[in-house]
Amino acid sequence: MIELNPIETRALRAQAHHLKPVVSISQNGLSDNVMKEIDRSLKAHELIKVKLYGIERAERDAALATICEQLACAPVQHIGNVLVLWRPKPAVEVKTNRRAPAPKTKKQAAAAAERRAKR
Repeated sequence: MIELNPIETRALRAQAHHLKPVVSISQNGLSDNVMKEIDRSLKAHELIKVKLYGIERAERDAALATICEQLACAPVQHIGNVLVLWRPKPAVEVKTNRRAPAPKTKKQAAAAAERRAKR
């Protein structure tokens, strides 16, 4: 589970204010499919809201702890039936195999050939 300092928590709460819940948890509780959907949403958005339906307060706290432990995310806020979760996006590899564009004219082609010859 990721720990956030109060300044980070305050900033994330402000960012989450306008968000709509992307995952809902109801009768079946935290099934494998719900956990996969929360994980998928965290990968895509970093900061998400989860809505809980018909779950008692103690069970909500336990669900929040379970989600944060299994998915390595940080609990940002827990108000009523809404949980706010955050996890940084995984780093994306950037390909560096970029080639120079082909010259458009014979003059540009000759200049490019000269530059290659000088190297």
